[in-house]
Amino acid sequence: MNTLNNQYNPDVLSCLANLSNDEVFTPPSIVNKMLDMLPVEIWSDKNARFLDPVSKTGVFLREIAKRLMVGLSDEFPDVQLRANHILKNQLYGIAITELTSMLSRRSLYCSKKANSQYSICTDFDKEQGNIIFNTTKHVWHNGRCSFCGASESVYSRGEDLESHAYQFIHTSNPNEIFNMKFDVIIGNPPYQLNDGGGTGSSAMPIYHKFILQAKQLKPRYLTMIIPSRWFTGGKGLDDFRDEMLHDEHIREIHDFGNACDCFPGVSIEGGVCYFLWNRDAKGLCKVYSHSQSKITAVSERPLLEDGADVFIRYNEIISIIRKVASFKERSFSELVSTRNPYHLRSPFVESENSINTCKVFGVEGGKRVYKEIDKLFIERNIEEVSKYKIFISKADGAAGQIGYPVPARILGRAEIAGVNTACTETFLRIGPFNSVYECENVKSYLETKFFRSLVGARKNKNMTQSTYSFVPLQDFSKPWTDEELYAKYGLSEDEIEFIEKMISPME
Repeated sequence: MNTLNNQYNPDVLSCLANLSNDEVFTPPSIVNKMLDMLPVEIWSDKNARFLDPVSKTGVFLREIAKRLMVGLSDEFPDVQLRANHILKNQLYGIAITELTSMLSRRSLYCSKKANSQYSICTDFDKEQGNIIFNTTKHVWHNGRCSFCGASESVYSRGEDLESHAYQFIHTSNPNEIFNMKFDVIIGNPPYQLNDGGGTGSSAMPIYHKFILQAKQLKPRYLTMIIPSRWFTGGKGLDDFRDEMLHDEHIREIHDFGNACDCFPGVSIEGGVCYFLWNRDAKGLCKVYSHSQSKITAVSERPLLEDGADVFIRYNEIISIIRKVASFKERSFSELVSTRNPYHLRSPFVESENSINTCKVFGVEGGKRVYKEIDKLFIERNIEEVSKYKIFISKADGAAGQIGYPVPARILGRAEIAGVNTACTETFLRIGPFNSVYECENVKSYLETKFFRSLVGARKNKNMTQSTYSFVPLQDFSKPWTDEELYAKYGLSEDEIEFIEKMISPME
């Protein structure tokens, strides 16, 4: 309407409250940054078709319409004919609920009914126009939806409750929805579903299914804004991550470590990113790092570094990893155990009247404690119990990610454990070693900012053995300092400054 009437109206879509942290409304400013990635000539192409397969507010389609209204002004001098052509022939949406379908139509057509007297498009004869919503049902098989993986026990509910069976991904042939080709698919998909076992990062991701489905339609361009957790982790995302990192058609990634930079007031662990996929071109990807409304770094590089199986989000640390890799040293991960090294569950109960015991390190009531348990409860690595070792938490949210939201510790406090000790599943084991002195030297290495920056390059919420794979193994007959490590690997002043700025001292 602003374009048609040449008037200014406050933009309500910039201040709508979000449905939830899973279904987040996209601010118009972010939509336009995503649209800026598309070639400028597309805005003067009267035949280009655009699809938002997860329409919530209609903001993507509305902002596209505004650009086409300008780009097609020479092709269609008459404003009404131009609007009719764009809205009838170029813009399409699939709403995620009946409510968002009406909201989307209100944003694009200025009427919740596309064919009403208030609609700015005078060519529609159906209420839905090109923004559709059709009630879709899950297809249950062995307690899960065959399409999205939703839990039947959670989402098999009455007609009066939202089922979250999103139409776009609940079909084997998405071409049947509109039966046409699209030049651009763009949107902000729902992020996750409660799988019955948790929420937040422990819930089941779903956003990747929209991306994979969109690729089936073979658009010229695909861009979506999604959580960045897929870079290094995420439940059930291993295959998706592998496909994305080997896809040379991804030409741009814009990464935001703090999701609030895109979605004010919304906390999304690990931040968010948006990307541009180009069907007809491939090569290196331009990676933009964003912080506090600024681009902090830009790098053109492969999504998958040599020797890596995750995406390294920080452009500044790429050169450091490459310098370290050039030494061809063994990885520190060789000293790190797999998950639950002694197969001891938490909480754990102290054994009474037993003579064959060892001390087990765990957490009780939020505090780290040792308890005596019978060695018979230790189901694996029993031979390590008699040696020295270091225990370190496998999940320490307080330690944070590199530089988010402030300089981060990355690791929790390391515990040097003596002989006759083990730990619960809360911790990973580093070692074993033959002396306390060797443990102390390893601990000095763990506490360097150099060590923690390389761990942070791979860190997800839960630490694993592979989280330490970028870290080189050292000679632990001596302690280590950052100054020695910076010198050994020939780090530049800029590289040192990045580490010092992004990693906090250990307490």
